[in-house]
Amino acid sequence: MSYDEGMKVRREVLGDAHVDRAEVAKTELTRDFQAFITSYAWGEVWTRPGLDRRSRSMITLTALIAHGHWSELELHVRAALRNGLTREEIAEVILQTAVYCGVPAANHAFAVADAVLTEEDQ
Repeated sequence: MSYDEGMKVRREVLGDAHVDRAEVAKTELTRDFQAFITSYAWGEVWTRPGLDRRSRSMITLTALIAHGHWSELELHVRAALRNGLTREEIAEVILQTAVYCGVPAANHAFAVADAVLTEEDQ
């Protein structure tokens, strides 16, 4: 895949507003990293045929919770909605993480998701 295909998928999953902010925020230091993310994560991994975007979103939510990447979790809760997960499915993913990632992580993840979903309602 290519940078262009990665950018297309990145925009479809994360939304134009987020990607536009990330593009504007690029610096000389981060330019290559942003190109890497777009080409590899979005252009190579997210475009693979083995999993649909819903499944990739569920896996991503779990990984972000497991590692405590809360600002990325916020972004990917929105992406999960865009990829077709329901609020109930997002809650189930977070509940599942309580068993494997720990109750404190799931508790914080519920707070993050609740804030995002409340914001999406407004």
